[in-house]
This record gives sequence, C-alpha cells and structure tokens, in this order.
Amino acid sequence: MGILRLGHASLRVMDMAAALKHYENVLGMKKTMEDKHGNVYLKCWDEWDKYSLILTPSDQAGLNHVAYKVEKDSDLDDLQKKVEAYGIATTVLEEGTLPSTGRLLQFNLPSGHEMRLYAMKEYVGTEVGTDNPDPWPDNIKGAGAHWLDHCLLMCELNPEAGVNKVAENTKFMVDALDFFLTEQVLVGPNGDMQAATWLARTTTPHDIAFVAGPRMGLHHIAFFLDSWHDILKSADVMAKTKTRIDVAPTRHGITRGETIYFFDPSGNRNETFAGLGYLAQRDRPVTTWDESHLGSGIFYHTGALVPSFTEVYT
Repeated sequence: MGILRLGHASLRVMDMAAALKHYENVLGMKKTMEDKHGNVYLKCWDEWDKYSLILTPSDQAGLNHVAYKVEKDSDLDDLQKKVEAYGIATTVLEEGTLPSTGRLLQFNLPSGHEMRLYAMKEYVGTEVGTDNPDPWPDNIKGAGAHWLDHCLLMCELNPEAGVNKVAENTKFMVDALDFFLTEQVLVGPNGDMQAATWLARTTTPHDIAFVAGPRMGLHHIAFFLDSWHDILKSADVMAKTKTRIDVAPTRHGITRGETIYFFDPSGNRNETFAGLGYLAQRDRPVTTWDESHLGSGIFYHTGALVPSFTEVYT
C-alpha cells in the first residue's frame, strides 16, 4: 500500500522547557521519552505509536524533518527505487537512528525540505486503549488534540528565475510517492501557475500542503480536534495560557476546515484543525482557486488575507 499517513514532525525549539510546557498544556500532548541528546518525544492521547512530535534544542526555530509511515518494511525498498528513479538521492538510516523506530528512508524534496519514511515505530496504544474504550480519557489537558494531522511547507516561488518549488514538490509527491492532489491555487497571467497545493494519502483533504513563499521553511504543523466547539475551547486555552494567536477561530474555504493558528514559544506556527472537510478520494475532482478568490479560500468568513499568515514562518 505504500505510505499510510503522517508519522511525526521534528521541530527545532530554542527553549525546551517553554516548548514542553506549550505542547503539554496547550495542545495536551504527553511526553513519552527524552534521549541523551536532549531531544524530547511526545504523542497525542488518540495516537498509538510512541511519538508524533520530536523537539530538538537549537538556537533557531524551524523544521528538521517530516516523516510518513508506510505499511510494511518492503515498501521502503520499493519507494527508494521510485525516488531515486525520479532523480533524488536517498539514504537509508539504520534501525535505532531515531529511538523506538525502524530503519528510515531519508531524502530531500525538490524544495529542500527533509522527508523520512519508516515502517516501524514502537506501539504504546492510545490513552483509552482498544478494549471497550471510552470516547476520551479523563486526563486530557488543554485543547486535548487527538493526533498530528498534517503539515504545510513553504516553498520558493520566483517566476522571473523560472523557480516554482510548489509545482516541483507536487509533481514529485504524485509521481514518486503516489499522493493525489485535492486542491490547488493557480495564479499568474495565464492562471496556470501552481502557487499552493494540498495533497492526500488518506481520506482527509490533506496530509501535506505546499504554499509559495520567498524561501523554503515551515508554515505550520496541525493537530486534529473533533468539532468547532473544540476549536473555540482551544482558543480559550490559548487565552488563559497567554499563547500568541496568529489567526482567531475561523473557517477555511480551502479544505473547509475549522481552524485557529498560533505559535509555540520559539515561533513555530501550530494549528488546531477540526471537521472532515470532505471525503478525499482519487476520483474526486480537484478543487481549484484563482487569485481573485484567494482571500475567501484561506479565510472564508472575512475573505481578508492576514499579512502575518503568509509572511511569518520558520
């Protein structure tokens, strides 16, 4: 089957104590381990693998890598051949390179972002278990995020120089990794330049997204919540904890998701995201947005773009 879903994100943080407090008390994640290098590993209550977020000490914020889980170990060999046939170099990292994780296939996307694929990560179970489980655990903190849902990566776009890493990444993800395109933003004089794309491997509107910017970077990592009510509750949690909010609760036109954007103490943008959006399927027509409707595509209620949303990222 190949790639199943998003497995984890590895972020650089400048104050580990502050970062850990944020992800535990605002998102509701749980620390599962810390390695000898000071890296901290966390998971959400509804995730069953040992971690979905790695925090690494650094003097600057940003993304180290994003990792996706594949169905079986042999998929790594098959995908390595496809990635290398596409013209991208790969490295196989031995089991244990990341704690509690099997071997990893490591490579860079055309945009320069590091991606890793793996088949095995230690199973620890959800907080409610699998035998006659309750719908939620009693020890939820903060927003009570269910799982790490998706990430959005900023990619260089410079039409004058003939550079469009959004389009390059999109083609690679479809051709080499078998993702499918769900939505796109087309811009330019002829309305045919991909400035943003959303791609899936599951049935949600996006498991990864790419948006154009002056340089590569991380726009956000997103955590799933059940409902609009939970989005509002997460905003209350952020107000109580004096968390820096970027965009207050609203709805996206793109993906139809209900959302709030905010920053961890190092400046890495987070999102809490709710709602199915729509049933993403390979035969579903691709939704296309043009420049004149971009405002309502991003923020449906006001239709107004927020400058920090596209200009600030790590």
